[in-house]
Amino acid sequence: MKILFLTHSFNSLAQRLHVELTRHRFEVSVELDISDAVSCEAVTLFQPDLIVAPFLKRAIPAIIWQHYRCLIVHPGIIGDRGPSALDWAIMQDQLQWGVTVLQANAEMDAGDIWASQVFPMRFATKSSLYRHEVVETATAAVLQAISRVQSGTYTPIPLNYADPNVLGRLHAPITQTDRAIDWERDSTRTILKKIHAADGFPGVLDSIEGVSYYLFDAHTEDRLRGIPGSIIAKRQNAICRATIDGAVWIGFMKQKSDTQSTFKIAATLALQDSLTDIPEIHLDAFASKTGNTYRDIWFEQEDQVGYLHFSFYNGAMDTRQCERLREAYLRAADTSVRIIVLMGGPDFWSNGIHLNHIEYASSPADESWRNINAMNDLVLAIITNTRQLTVAALQGNAGAGGVFLSLAADHIYARTSVILNPHYKNMGNLYGSEYWTYLLPRRVSSEQANQLMDTRLPIGAMEAQQLGLIDDCLALDHADFVKKIREIATGMAASTDYLQQLKKKQLQRQIDERREPLQSYRSEELQRMQLNFYGFDPSYHVARYHFVYKRPHGWTPRYLARHRGRKRRTTAGV
Repeated sequence: MKILFLTHSFNSLAQRLHVELTRHRFEVSVELDISDAVSCEAVTLFQPDLIVAPFLKRAIPAIIWQHYRCLIVHPGIIGDRGPSALDWAIMQDQLQWGVTVLQANAEMDAGDIWASQVFPMRFATKSSLYRHEVVETATAAVLQAISRVQSGTYTPIPLNYADPNVLGRLHAPITQTDRAIDWERDSTRTILKKIHAADGFPGVLDSIEGVSYYLFDAHTEDRLRGIPGSIIAKRQNAICRATIDGAVWIGFMKQKSDTQSTFKIAATLALQDSLTDIPEIHLDAFASKTGNTYRDIWFEQEDQVGYLHFSFYNGAMDTRQCERLREAYLRAADTSVRIIVLMGGPDFWSNGIHLNHIEYASSPADESWRNINAMNDLVLAIITNTRQLTVAALQGNAGAGGVFLSLAADHIYARTSVILNPHYKNMGNLYGSEYWTYLLPRRVSSEQANQLMDTRLPIGAMEAQQLGLIDDCLALDHADFVKKIREIATGMAASTDYLQQLKKKQLQRQIDERREPLQSYRSEELQRMQLNFYGFDPSYHVARYHFVYKRPHGWTPRYLARHRGRKRRTTAGV
């Protein structure tokens, strides 16, 4: 069965569906929804048996849905229609939400229903809910819908608002007026809810010292107090603002401008000229947790196992974050633990260097160089630690340098739902570093390594395990995964052959270093990276600019649009 994706972008849901449908042996090709003409051409070229739209911002052209069955993935319960579905669900404190797969017709989100599934809501950001609950539920619903299409006997259910079980309704687009924070009246939870519902995009528009900013990445603060709305503290990338009943940390902001494009940067970076008198409230990453507060790196120890968490917004790691994480890792290595588990964050493991902060720097080339060297120093610390075994526990997706950061560990486990993008070339043919030329061949053949780096397609945890890229993929559920990781790490630490494993690691490191020093791998990689950063080819800088400023795609990359390699075929009606 040939399935064409029509999608606004190749986002987390589109990637997960691509992996799942390919795993089910469907022939999948992707076309980014750039224009009606481009979409029609893609349909003509590919001649799909089915069109799936994982993520659209506009309607599919009638000339397509009138001739081909098109299934729309809508992040809402049956009957929910209109944009901002998940935003409204968060704002309205819905206890349960869902995903509906419906057939495209003349009325937006009102087509016949092929599948619908629900999930319990968490008090979390829209981005987090989308990456986990929505993606998981949508994947199951799409597979169910395709199965029903293949059966040839299933009749989709028309939308019927007279049915008392249909709880969704048509809603208006959510506006900044709906999201606006009243610092003199809104509780901490209300403020968090508003920022959560706008996280990712578009953020909550607010004013600080007369300047308009969009706010993102909000966290609860239990102890600090002050005048509602005022900035009372700063910590690493975040600022703390007082509320009527507590305080909230704001991690990222984007300045509003009517004359030029802007992008998200750390709150302390956005407001750096206004924070000179704001106290820095330090928090020891190794201190026991007491109450809710903002922290992006923290360590916890249970007997002979140490768990090092690093939860960075969108998985991006700037220079200072890399340095602080390296410092925390080395400090963990100086403890009595036998196993260090690198937990990453609940939403992302890591996506490598911080492109937004690089773009913001006075010299993006110089900041790129500093950032990649800080990443390399972190990876080197992990590779050369022969005092303990290190485990990488991927709770969330990983991309580019973040994948190779995980390969520095001795053992790698991932949630079954995790998607990996172990390549760099999408960022303007970036060569990549993080010792990947040493780490990747330790786990896969040279042919497999070349394929992973060149194809640029996402792979699922199951496929990564089959390749040998990771050791195992575990529970789909987040809580079950963490529980299983703790069991594995505890077992490793208590194993009778622990010392033997450690000696084997030490010996292998000596052998590898004699064969080719790690510095040799690093030097060769950085020589190539230096050309990316400072050479005559501006591809990396152009690609980064387009990525950071969210510029719309002008075409669909050929590695996604398999149909673009086919000869044009004509079809009546399209």
